[in-house]
Amino acid sequence: MVKRFVKLCNDCSGATAIEYGLIAALIAVAAIASLRTTGTKLKTTFGNVSNAL
Repeated sequence: MVKRFVKLCNDCSGATAIEYGLIAALIAVAAIASLRTTGTKLKTTFGNVSNAL
């Protein structure tokens, strides 16, 4: 039983998976923020073109 506990404590694969998950979440948040900004700018641009026509 003690050997299993020591082996579990020394296993780092779960930590690596969590780190990759956090990195993916950070990238997703950055992508969403940049797409929202780009979408707002495009809406303004197309509105100006529409008004000019």
